[in-house]
Amino acid sequence: MNNIGLKDFWRQTYKTGSPIPVVISVQVCLFVLIYFLDLLFELKLVSQSFLQPIVQHLSLPSNFSSFLAQPWSLISFNFVYVQLLTLIFDSLWLYWVGQIFFTFLNNRQFFFVYIASWLLSSALYVGFGTLIPPPTNLHLMGGAHPLAAVLAAIVTLVPNYELRLLLFGTVKLKIVAIVYFALEFLFFTLGNRPAAISYFAVVLFGMAFTYALRSGMDWSTLFQKKQKKPAKMKVVVGNNIPANRKHRYDLPNQDEIDAILDKISVSGYESLTHHEKETLFRASNSGDKVDG
Repeated sequence: MNNIGLKDFWRQTYKTGSPIPVVISVQVCLFVLIYFLDLLFELKLVSQSFLQPIVQHLSLPSNFSSFLAQPWSLISFNFVYVQLLTLIFDSLWLYWVGQIFFTFLNNRQFFFVYIASWLLSSALYVGFGTLIPPPTNLHLMGGAHPLAAVLAAIVTLVPNYELRLLLFGTVKLKIVAIVYFALEFLFFTLGNRPAAISYFAVVLFGMAFTYALRSGMDWSTLFQKKQKKPAKMKVVVGNNIPANRKHRYDLPNQDEIDAILDKISVSGYESLTHHEKETLFRASNSGDKVDG
């Protein structure tokens, strides 16, 4: 029973195509690892603390020269947390906002907004930190910037989407987003101005993504694999036709196949109905020759 339960949990959590469970899991595991190593120091099992060195080497520095010394921080900073409440808050926000996002948009669009804003915020942070050096050597950590872009994208699409909040009742998404953006921007402005500038930029980026989508331009198609053209079927004339070749009227209609492939590119294979999966299976196993 436990084995079945673990399989169901794994399938429902990590095999849905959503990156959110993976991001949250990496953040939590890294947080536990950092503080486990620090616990070893507290218990005097090691001679020095690993907390500060690890956090500094994994978070994103605010100047280009320091960044060149630790280029991996471009990836790692998004997963680094040192405050438990911040980790819990950002993880829950990412989960809730992601659920709303997937109600209206797809995985590919989420991937694009999240990753593009991640890279954009990194470049702007290091760039502004280099051009306008802060008084102290600051570091950026945590996934607040990509989260802000995702929230900005979905709140621009459905600003009047209603949320039920404990103690506050029903509140529109745009109100929650405005309060959230204001508090985060104020926090960054007081402690890390390059981070505040990059935060404001990724919020605008998330909004721009949705405005472009409304006008018919889906930027996330950059992440879409080009479909291979179906192989042309060879017409064979004559009576000496092998028994394993299919008659063309036994094969799925090409227009139907194209429609199914389009649906997969937009919503993924799991969105297909049982009939559509059977149709695709018959088409893929029909061979490249038909009876004329």
